[in-house]
Amino acid sequence: MDESEGMIVVFLDSFVFMGSHFGLLLEKTGSHLWLSFVAMVVSMLIAIPIGLWLGHIHKGEFLAVSVSNIGRALPSLALIAILIGIVGIGFSNVLIALVLLAAPPILTNTFVAVNSVDRDITRAGRGMGLHPLQILTRVELPLALPIIFSGLRTAAVLVVSSATLATVAGGGGLGDIILNQVAYGLEGVIAGALWVAALAILTDQFFAVLLHLLTPKALRGSKREDEERARVNVAEV
Repeated sequence: MDESEGMIVVFLDSFVFMGSHFGLLLEKTGSHLWLSFVAMVVSMLIAIPIGLWLGHIHKGEFLAVSVSNIGRALPSLALIAILIGIVGIGFSNVLIALVLLAAPPILTNTFVAVNSVDRDITRAGRGMGLHPLQILTRVELPLALPIIFSGLRTAAVLVVSSATLATVAGGGGLGDIILNQVAYGLEGVIAGALWVAALAILTDQFFAVLLHLLTPKALRGSKREDEERARVNVAEV
C-alpha cells in the first residue's frame, strides 16, 4: 500500500471513528458550541451598539476600520498564549481571545452598513417627523441588516473554527480530539477537523436563514439575493 492509498484508508477510517466515538463527539461539540455561543453574544453586545451609533452619526470611520484591521492581524494562538500569562488557563482565557477576534468584523460591518444607508432616505424620515432613534431602528437598521449579518457570519465562522485552539488553554471543545493524535490517532484528528468544518458551515447557514427571517417582507428577496447584496456591499468596505 503506497502513501496515497494509506491516506485514503485513514480518511475513510475517520468516518468509522465518528460512528464509534459519536458520544464523545457530541460531548465535545456541546462545550465547543457553548464557548462559541458565549463569545458571539459578548461580541455582539459590545460591537453592534457601538457600530450602530457611529454609523448613525457618520463618525468614527477611522476607529471602526482600524479596529477591524487590528483584529484581522491578531493570530488566535498567539493571543491565547499571551492571555495565559494574564488571566491564566481555562474558559475565561479562550472567551476573551474569541471576543477579541469576533468583535472587529462585527463592529466594522455594522458601522459600514448604517453609515452607507442613502442619506436622502434618512432625510425623508426626518421630514416625516421621526426622531433619531426611530430613524435608526425603522429606517437604517432594516436597510443595513444584510451587511450586519455578513459581519456576524464572518465572526461566527471565525469563532467556531478558532475555538478549536481552546484546548491549548484548557478550554475544552473539539480541539481536545484534533490536537490529541496520541490518544485518538490520525483518524480521530481528521474526524474532529471534519466535524468542526461541518459546524462552521451549519453556523454560516444558520445566520443566512436568520437574516432572511428578520428582514422585513418589503425588503426581503430570496435567500440568494440577500447573500449577493451583502457580498457586494462587503466588497466595497
